[in-house]
Amino acid sequence: MPRHLYGRGEIARRLGVSRQRAAEIMARPDFPEPYDVLGMGAVWRIEDVEAWVREHRPHLADGAD
Repeated sequence: MPRHLYGRGEIARRLGVSRQRAAEIMARPDFPEPYDVLGMGAVWRIEDVEAWVREHRPHLADGAD
């Protein structure tokens, strides 16, 4: 996985939640749209996810990988 992209597993780890809970969060209307959808699933730009974290989960904002 390129270092500038997150898949569902990386988002789950970043948020400290299960993959199932990550899928629920990613389905929210305020979560960024995927950058692309590949054969393995959707991917998001890290910078988009981190901007969302800073706004919606500020207690996690300093814990970026």
